[in-house]
Amino acid sequence: QVQLVESGGGLLQAGGSLRLSCAASGIIFKINTMGWYRQAPGKQRELVATITSGGTTNYADSVKGRFTISRDNAKNTVYLQMNSLKPEDTAVYYCNAEVVASFAGTNVVYWGKGTLVTVSS
Repeated sequence: QVQLVESGGGLLQAGGSLRLSCAASGIIFKINTMGWYRQAPGKQRELVATITSGGTTNYADSVKGRFTISRDNAKNTVYLQMNSLKPEDTAVYYCNAEVVASFAGTNVVYWGKGTLVTVSS
């Protein structure tokens, strides 16, 4: 089993910055793509950003230029640096990871429980 634990959420004013972290632990051979998603009240969960094990990144248009995803493969941790935050960024942020548990294993996607980010105007 694999656990993903997010941290770093909070309440802040528009224009501020926040850094989220998500650490994976458990039976891990390797982690392929890791990502951040978010779900605002009354809305569906949406992609924020992803990063492959090689460092290739992908961002939602709404966060390009403001958010930066990164990872530390040695620590099985993914980060999301969020700058110039807007009230519309308010959401629960979830991380996920495609985990391979053994040499011949297959990808299994795990999700964290989420961390709340609230941006006031």
